[in-house]
Amino acid sequence: MIELNKGQDLLLATEDGAPLTRLRMGLGWDKVRNAGAAGSGFPDVDLDATAVQFTGDQLFDLVFYNNLRTRDGSVVHLGDNLTGRGEGDDEAITVDLGRVHGPVDTIVLMVSSYQGHSLEWIGHAYCRLVDDERDVELARFTLTGGVPATGLVLAKLVRDGDRWRAHAIGEGIAATVPSESVAKLRPFL
Repeated sequence: MIELNKGQDLLLATEDGAPLTRLRMGLGWDKVRNAGAAGSGFPDVDLDATAVQFTGDQLFDLVFYNNLRTRDGSVVHLGDNLTGRGEGDDEAITVDLGRVHGPVDTIVLMVSSYQGHSLEWIGHAYCRLVDDERDVELARFTLTGGVPATGLVLAKLVRDGDRWRAHAIGEGIAATVPSESVAKLRPFL
């Protein structure tokens, strides 16, 4: 497992160089202690994992809590978690790289705060890439110190011939509803 830092690249292949075919992006978080505590008037922090497919700089499709599967069936959201409570991944998205529609060359992975909370309220937040066939964690991007924004572009998956690469981004953006953030993702393509 590699801890990804902003700007790092990772070839998505097995140790012997074979392209990976099935990935899982796991998102986990906790609310910072006392942020939104009972009686404070602040709700739980609801983060949402999103994957956005692009062909060049044009939107092809996206997956999030309100659209659980891309038209080509290659990207699937496994369900919405409204609080971040519990151990392990709070939300997950699977990507079948072999089924991604041919013209799609980039898949952006992002997180947004549904109620508009700053990500500074988030603790122990991470995004991880897992080889879903072998259940092996390939890389992890840890959000530390909080981000003074409501969204975060975590990473992008980029087609590289018959393989894919993951590129860590780690940049905050103003985003609450994933479908409204597409224009803000274009600079990262």
